[in-house]
Amino acid sequence: MEDERKEKEPCYVISVAARMLSMQTHTLRYYEKIGIIEPYRSRGNIRLYSEHDITMLRRVKSFTEDMGVNLAGVEVILRMLENISQLQTELEQARQEVKRLREESGQ
Repeated sequence: MEDERKEKEPCYVISVAARMLSMQTHTLRYYEKIGIIEPYRSRGNIRLYSEHDITMLRRVKSFTEDMGVNLAGVEVILRMLENISQLQTELEQARQEVKRLREESGQ
């Protein structure tokens, strides 16, 4: 849980994120505009990106530059990956519940 919280903690301003990703800041703004990324906004309305955001943007960059996927395709892929991740979490919770019930019943 602590690692997940750290990973999602907003810490990079847009110029630093762009440099880390070898992208232009306007590309990151565009990705936000079309809904691919939603950086945290500070009280002063400054965009702040987390490690999780950077990882996701690296994935987007790989899809578009290395695999030739257009942004509409990237959105579909990201949604599918999010759904798969959610399903994996639910499956693991169900497995834990089955294990707990078996232990309670003495099986």
